[in-house]
Amino acid sequence: MPRAGLSREAVVAAAADIADGAGWNAMSLTLVADSLGVRVPSLYKHVASLDDLRAEVAALATRELGDALRTATVGVSEQDALRSLCSAYRSYALAHQGRYEATQRPAMTPGTAHAEASADVLAIVTAVLAGYGIAEADRVDATRAVRAALHGFAALETGGGFGMPQSVDRSFDRLVWGLHAMLTAMAAHPAD
Repeated sequence: MPRAGLSREAVVAAAADIADGAGWNAMSLTLVADSLGVRVPSLYKHVASLDDLRAEVAALATRELGDALRTATVGVSEQDALRSLCSAYRSYALAHQGRYEATQRPAMTPGTAHAEASADVLAIVTAVLAGYGIAEADRVDATRAVRAALHGFAALETGGGFGMPQSVDRSFDRLVWGLHAMLTAMAAHPAD
């Protein structure tokens, strides 16, 4: 009989918290069970495997990231929308390092919760880029450039890769300014 109060959602939430605390790669069924005060076999009433649990955490984290991006970009456009999007992305990565790492897991299976959440994030980014007037044929390139810049910055920052004494916030502001300049140039000069 399942423990009272234990549900799939509670197991996923506990796993997400462990990913943030111990790290995405350290998250295990044993740690999740211990945090919930149950034995590992009790988890199998709620998740099929560690891979299933990781997929659920990735979906949860990607939905959370999407919610943060959507909230940040509502009612703003072009440079303000880009700045808000970038800041929300960075803030989520810093506040939820394990969950953020989970968002980087490929959402390979269409129709899954993670694939749907990933599509939502992509739609938010695409809407911000559309505000620049970037040609549809160039949006994939623009999306990849923005994602690479933000993920690279987030991965370096969360991994302690910015050891120089200059302000990381200033560097981030310059990155966002550079992305704005690139997107403006892409809109003015569409690819052939």
